[in-house]
Amino acid sequence: MNQTETLVKTIVKGIQEKKGRQIVIADLSGIDGTICRNFVICQGGSPAQVEAITESVGDMARMELHEKPARVVGLENAQWVAMDYGDVLVHVFLPDVRQYYDLEHLWADAPLTRVPDLD
Repeated sequence: MNQTETLVKTIVKGIQEKKGRQIVIADLSGIDGTICRNFVICQGGSPAQVEAITESVGDMARMELHEKPARVVGLENAQWVAMDYGDVLVHVFLPDVRQYYDLEHLWADAPLTRVPDLD
């Protein structure tokens, strides 16, 4: 498994740790001109949960892989938080904001992997 795949799996684990839902991994590696190799998209049910998911992803990546995001934006209102790990961008949304921006369909030519929710 390469470093990017390991990072994606660790990010998913961090999301699931805080009960993030509807996780989608978009593989952008085959699309010319993209800013990264993968998007990991998920949602939390409240701004507090969006913050908790963001913190969990950061902690998990740091503890397991010694990776820190280059930048985290959106924590001020916690409706859409983006975490930049270089090859991987993590998007944590509130459900209505996720539906509005609809990133999965914006990158419709990318293969999508849907991760089942943990109950």
